[in-house]
Amino acid sequence: MEKFEELFSRSKAVTPGGVHSPVRAFKGLDRAPIFFESGDGPYLKDQNNKSYLDLCSSFGPLILGHRDTEVQTSIEKIINKAWSFGAPETYSLELAEWIANEIPWIEKIRFVNSGTEAVMSALRLAKGYTGKNKILKFDGCYHGHVDSMLVASGSGLAGTATASSAGISAAVASETLVCKLDDEDSVREVFKREGDDIAAIIIEPLPANYGLLPQRKEFLQFLRKITKENDSLLIFDEVISGFRVALGGMAEVSDVVPDLVTYGKIIGGGFPVGAFAGCSKVMEMMAPTGPVYQAGTLSGNPICMVAGLNTLKKIKRDNLIEKTNSACKIFADELNKGFEDKNIPMQCIQFASLFFITEKTDTPIRTIDQLPKGHGDHFKELYPKLLNKGLYTAPAAFEVGFFSSVIDENLSKKASQDILEVCSDYFNERK
Repeated sequence: MEKFEELFSRSKAVTPGGVHSPVRAFKGLDRAPIFFESGDGPYLKDQNNKSYLDLCSSFGPLILGHRDTEVQTSIEKIINKAWSFGAPETYSLELAEWIANEIPWIEKIRFVNSGTEAVMSALRLAKGYTGKNKILKFDGCYHGHVDSMLVASGSGLAGTATASSAGISAAVASETLVCKLDDEDSVREVFKREGDDIAAIIIEPLPANYGLLPQRKEFLQFLRKITKENDSLLIFDEVISGFRVALGGMAEVSDVVPDLVTYGKIIGGGFPVGAFAGCSKVMEMMAPTGPVYQAGTLSGNPICMVAGLNTLKKIKRDNLIEKTNSACKIFADELNKGFEDKNIPMQCIQFASLFFITEKTDTPIRTIDQLPKGHGDHFKELYPKLLNKGLYTAPAAFEVGFFSSVIDENLSKKASQDILEVCSDYFNERK
């Protein structure tokens, strides 16, 4: 801890809050964050040479674990040939062709440098294509730090929105409409009132930024229907779920074809990347063929493109999505059985290779107001104990966990047993 305190002090002297993304600061945990040195397969190693099983996977991108040897070899080859061109090259072309070939409803794709940038561009495209001004999002879905998406629900009236960050004007917030997840009536109400000016609905089809909130397939299908009825677009934000829950993401799982999709994380193989994609009719509105402008000096970076392509090829060739999903299910099943056997009032919510551990509830959790009220307090107490066990998960109460393909059945069972031991001791102490 002493070394981390010293590093954090140095970092705070030159960086706001000492970090380059807020969740890394261990805020609320009454300790300095861990500073890491290296990653290898399923493990992280910190500056004190302590190893941890990584159940965060860099918040999702590392589906192959750390420094997969095949992907690393491909990176080493390209780095001796190309870093950046700012010009057409074949590396982004090959990745674009691969994705378009694997996902039938994607005809055109454009690469950017982050999920936030992908969402920002997709929203601008939706407004430019439809000629409408407003976007409908859902409370509990996170779409990056785009100004218009950093809003929360208003006080009671479906569709109202207020900024949840300083620096966002009321005018910008007013163009974002907010509804509750899993609530068709609130969506109908907003469309009845604002439908003529709604350019698109955007949703995480698997909300995974404020707990894990799996949605009913029927709700996603309803969104597809109402957008078509109102000449609005449907945007799936699959920055997290794309190429993780299935090769075709939640669009494949839910059998819902969106007009636009945003990607990130896995398609860069651990390197900075984002993308937005859809049918030619909509995508051709982008400059230089259309009037909607977007550009990026480092978009389609050769290193990111090669890492992403080789990651996706390996995922498909070795059937790794299904294997990773299976390992995560074993982990969740072991936990839930142990919670029940030991009378621990906890549950592990699992979808594909994502998981979220929280207090037990009687009904499925689909909205943020259904999340247990004491979750944050439990997390603060349990998290340091998990670190002591050598388990690294996201250092924030409402972030989800991610499995990588290198966490096998044995590691899954060992992790679940360690978590059960920590939770059992914790709840026994509280009796």
